[in-house]
Amino acid sequence: MNPEMIRIGPLVIKWYGVLIMGGAVLAAYFSARGAQRRGHDPEYVWDMLIWVLFCGIVGARLYHVFSSPVGGAVGWSYYREHPLEILRIWNGGLAIYGALAGGMVGVATYVWYRKLVLVEWFDIVLPNVLLAQAIGRWGNFVNQEAYGAPTDLPWAIYIDPAHRIQGFEQYSHFHPTFLYEFIWCLVGWLVLGWISRRYANRLRDGDLTAFYFVWYPFGRFFVEALRIDAWTMGGLATAQWISLASVLLATAFLVGRRLLGRPAASAPPQ
Repeated sequence: MNPEMIRIGPLVIKWYGVLIMGGAVLAAYFSARGAQRRGHDPEYVWDMLIWVLFCGIVGARLYHVFSSPVGGAVGWSYYREHPLEILRIWNGGLAIYGALAGGMVGVATYVWYRKLVLVEWFDIVLPNVLLAQAIGRWGNFVNQEAYGAPTDLPWAIYIDPAHRIQGFEQYSHFHPTFLYEFIWCLVGWLVLGWISRRYANRLRDGDLTAFYFVWYPFGRFFVEALRIDAWTMGGLATAQWISLASVLLATAFLVGRRLLGRPAASAPPQ
């Protein structure tokens, strides 16, 4: 598939950027609806989106630049020699965990500016981030990146020779890990959306945030195990260590606060 969506003279619009922006806008739309249900001005979400996009892209790019894929074409060793390439985000190379960290900084900055309640806004935004992640993963399909190990399964994806990881040039079909994560994130978005409505009066501030940090990292841990371009430490990919820590901490938070018997946060009637 051609990664270029539209080319008009020197102007090029790529599918990768369109999918990321489209996912972000849809996530903002559903977050605005969630904010309105809680009695907040939905315009806060649209104002916040600029902060989130800027900080998220910076975080995603920095994570990618400083985590060198095994056998990959790029990484810190490459960007150190070609620093201007760091700015070429339209060619791919945006890492989810970096985007998440940066995006949360963007939310926190806006919330601080508006003097709002940070945890409540994380609860509003983070479940819908799963939708943005699901849509954005199709950008990996277009760019033929972030795929998994060679496989002969019926749903294997063909990778052209120019995009095959060093050491795997003799293989043609690989695990479509982007597809696995798309499905996991989409299901997670639906599940967390259902929970937020069905149990609105029983949820406490921070619960939906914690659910996100259980759901997404849990699935990412297993998807990452199929990747062949991951930066590893101690037998696990960096993203797997982050996923493991996220699941453990978020689970401990959810269990701990219930053992302590903290009262539920108030929620408007649905």
